[in-house]
Amino acid sequence: MLALGLSLGAAFPATAAEPWAPEQTKAKQALVLDGETGAILFEKDADQPFRPASLAKLMTMEVVFEALETKKLALDQNFRVSDHAWRTGGAPSGTSTMFAKLKSDVPLEALIRGTIVQAANDAAIVIAEGMAGSEEAFAGLMNERARQLGLTGSTFVNPTGLPAEGQKVTARDLVALARHIEEHHPDLYRIYAEPQFEWNKITQRNRNPLLQEGLGATGMGTGYTEASGYSIVGVTEKEGHTTFVVLGGLPSIADRQADARRMIEWADGAFRRETLFQPGQTVGAAAVYGGLVPSVAMVAREPIRAFVPQAKPEEASARIVYDGPIQAPVAAGQKIGHLDILIGRQVSVSYDLFAARAVEQGTFAGRALDAAQELAFGWIRAL
Repeated sequence: MLALGLSLGAAFPATAAEPWAPEQTKAKQALVLDGETGAILFEKDADQPFRPASLAKLMTMEVVFEALETKKLALDQNFRVSDHAWRTGGAPSGTSTMFAKLKSDVPLEALIRGTIVQAANDAAIVIAEGMAGSEEAFAGLMNERARQLGLTGSTFVNPTGLPAEGQKVTARDLVALARHIEEHHPDLYRIYAEPQFEWNKITQRNRNPLLQEGLGATGMGTGYTEASGYSIVGVTEKEGHTTFVVLGGLPSIADRQADARRMIEWADGAFRRETLFQPGQTVGAAAVYGGLVPSVAMVAREPIRAFVPQAKPEEASARIVYDGPIQAPVAAGQKIGHLDILIGRQVSVSYDLFAARAVEQGTFAGRALDAAQELAFGWIRAL
């Protein structure tokens, strides 16, 4: 494994330091991600599991959205409110509810809005029972979808997020889930920004506090359990840039709202977005073993962008990583390495690198010389 490093900070002079740093957050778990590039701007124990509470409903909605996309469900389809759904998540439960009447038939579209806008437990249970027959069976669909999306740190036990043994999520998984929903279900995602929803002649405001902050918030939800504290998934859009923020383990509602706002404002102002390379532009060169030429240029298929800290540009760096030397023959477009963009010691984002041209296998004499040089000098690289 070879790595070639370079500093990015020297090219971008420092500006005034921002007054708040994300390390000051009271959250036990945190992750801030740029939606366009997937660059991680900040993370704190992002793989440490915590109880999701109502944030589990993000996966409930993903299962529903996917079923709608594949025509397994229809928005005008009616689901019956069972006694279990009414008692566990409805008016008698004392939890978040859309006040669906016992044994009434509710259209799926209304249940979706109840689940998203009001974090309604009765709506989530009615959907689960209507789709899978029971909460337990629906949880199986949630976990199956989680594995399909690569959410390896999360396990779902019910569609509501109500306390249950074994139910857990991570900040990294929640960011990935939120990003997937925002990108792949844009029409349904817009419901997350609706300010209120009325059902059974009762109007309730959206429970996402960020929608009232003037931050360009477009979603998504909040959660609370006594064991894990207060949590939030926030999505904002500003000047065409989407930012995802997940915070978990906060001690109070006030801390949740304050830290979420500060984290978003920090992400908006703490970095300059710099384009380092255009698609097809040479990023570096990889050594080739046994080829007609000793090296091959590496290029990316997408613009390579870096987030450079305004206050400490010297913390931004990049490194090219590949298993080398590359064995000839090399095909044009063959993936041969990747470029890591780092903020401090943390990899913010990685870009795949590909061979810019083909490299044919060299002559027997040339390959013999390469072999001799590898025997003579290869051991030095291992030291």
